[in-house]
Amino acid sequence: MSAGGTEIIGRDTALRRLVDVVCAAALLAGLAPLLAVIAVAVRLDSPGPICYRALRVGRDGKTFRMLKFRSMQPDADRLGPGVSGRDDPRVTHMGRVLRSTKFDELPQLLNVLHGTMTLVGPRAEAPRYLLYYTAQERQLVMVRPGVTGPGQLAFTLRQAAELDGVSDPDRHYIEHQLHGKLALDLDYLRERRLRRDVEILATTIGLVVRTTMRLMARTTHGPTGEPPALLQ
Repeated sequence: MSAGGTEIIGRDTALRRLVDVVCAAALLAGLAPLLAVIAVAVRLDSPGPICYRALRVGRDGKTFRMLKFRSMQPDADRLGPGVSGRDDPRVTHMGRVLRSTKFDELPQLLNVLHGTMTLVGPRAEAPRYLLYYTAQERQLVMVRPGVTGPGQLAFTLRQAAELDGVSDPDRHYIEHQLHGKLALDLDYLRERRLRRDVEILATTIGLVVRTTMRLMARTTHGPTGEPPALLQ
């Protein structure tokens, strides 16, 4: 697929797949104790499954189930829009912690091992939003979606908070946030290199560490009953 006659995507390669498998396996092994603690916390916090299996569009437009630690009520899909803001009442107490630290994304390492995702790539999109992609933006579904990537890093807590103040979160997301994130992912694929992937992974790890430290500090020293600073 091309835009203006010029293909712009950086395709998946055998080397990328090898790196994905090795890194995902190592991370799953190293993070096993944390994953076990989170699984128990999710189960104790609210009724429902530990993981949420979200339908997403993968490489070549094929759908797959993306794993996440459940951060919302089990019937959240029927109770509200496909996107959620900072103060969405469907989000559980534990879910707020997982979302602020990005720990809810950790099960996606299993998707990486399975081959439906890569460590760094375009955001895995829900099929309902693919209808609003332009012809150029549809090039993003020619490659595996990533656990992290420019489009995902751009969806900040501030942008999530914007969804709390609008009557139609889906429309706001489509009209004001979706295409900006897709543009970042397209720019990434135009210059897809190992160095760029390392930079994105480092940024992601730094974000997770900073948000986790701030959350711990707020939990320890913040006013009782207030949400963590990261969620404000």
